[in-house]
Amino acid sequence: MPTSDAEGKDWSLERFAAVKPDTVCDIGPGEGTYAKLFRPAHEGVWWTGIEIHKPYVAKYKLRSTKARRMYDELHVEDARQSEQHLFHRDLVIFGDVLEHMPREDAIDLLERAEAAGAWNILVSVPIVESVQDEIDGNPHEAHVHQWDPDDLDTVLAGLGGRTDAMRGDTLGVWWWSRRG
Repeated sequence: MPTSDAEGKDWSLERFAAVKPDTVCDIGPGEGTYAKLFRPAHEGVWWTGIEIHKPYVAKYKLRSTKARRMYDELHVEDARQSEQHLFHRDLVIFGDVLEHMPREDAIDLLERAEAAGAWNILVSVPIVESVQDEIDGNPHEAHVHQWDPDDLDTVLAGLGGRTDAMRGDTLGVWWWSRRG
């Protein structure tokens, strides 16, 4: 769904406020959950969004206007084919996105973000059985891989750096940092 469960959002916001990134890349913003939540916590951030489903851009008003700040830069494309430089940010957000692709593609995307120079990576995925098919004509909403939290711990540890995690009843949330 283009929305996200509230679980873990306060935990994520605390880390965002502590880090105060100047640049953010939000992969699969959907309705813009993280931009809406994080923007008020730290002004002056340059927000890049990479949204695969073009109809969401207009439906959720993802482009910034004078009246409403959402994404300063928006790319309508599959993040797996995005230019490497888009991941060179202080924070790259994979908020409820990695379950929508095969495990190997998700790992490759995380590794690309780290290799591009991402300083911090936020990951949120369902950690309970979460079957989901296409929604509103968007085939990219289907859940392709069910993440085991221990597996994601291992994948993020393989990136080096330091990882904090919060495991809720429905979602697991990880904050990976290049700073050890």
